[in-house]
Amino acid sequence: MQKTIISAENRENAGMRSKLSAFRASGKIPAVIYGQDKAPVNVIVDEKEFCAMLKGGANRVLTIKHPGGEDTVVIKDRQRHPLTERWTHVDFHRISLTDKIKVKVPVKITGESYGVKVQTGLVEHTMRELHVLCLPNDIPHEIELDITELHIGQSLRVKDVKAGKYELLDSPEQIVVSVTAPKEEKVAEPVAGAAAAAGAAAGAAAGAEPEVIAKGKKEEGEEGAAAAKPGAKPEAKKAEPKK
Repeated sequence: MQKTIISAENRENAGMRSKLSAFRASGKIPAVIYGQDKAPVNVIVDEKEFCAMLKGGANRVLTIKHPGGEDTVVIKDRQRHPLTERWTHVDFHRISLTDKIKVKVPVKITGESYGVKVQTGLVEHTMRELHVLCLPNDIPHEIELDITELHIGQSLRVKDVKAGKYELLDSPEQIVVSVTAPKEEKVAEPVAGAAAAAGAAAGAAAGAEPEVIAKGKKEEGEEGAAAAKPGAKPEAKKAEPKK
């Protein structure tokens, strides 16, 4: 396991929000060193140095040097800003190189599954990390799983992982990665009779003509109806000219 040296400075007024913001604005990350029945030490580390170290993997043994001395540590926890994604705090845990520790190791999938390449299936990566127990110098950078032979309906479980100098702590039956059949999208079928009714209504609406009554004109048959009313006087006939 690779060991890296990182420097740190003492952090005064550890809990003051204004101080923490000032540290971060100046490119420093607030951190704490604790463990092994020793008093915790509040420090700050250089952001660029910390990020460069992480490129080689977070599961490494660190020698952190600070004004109070130096400690052998691993990164126990780290927090980052949800928007800027810059690291906002780091927890360093003191360790002994002769005592086993529990750590989380990322899982890396390798190969192209037969179920994907030939059967057009889908890969479901369920467990992205595995919990292991080992000596600090035996912590793996990552755990590789070859899925080349997986067909649709097949999976790799924790018990299928070939452990090296570490002990797997997760349940042996937990599925790490599997290949599943693609899900078919269901198209909603129209309700019986609804389509016909909708078509009939549309046709009726298209063929219907609005009834228009000209202003000042009587409807057909209106004059006859008026003449047929009781007491209605007949219209006088025009006199014919004498010959």
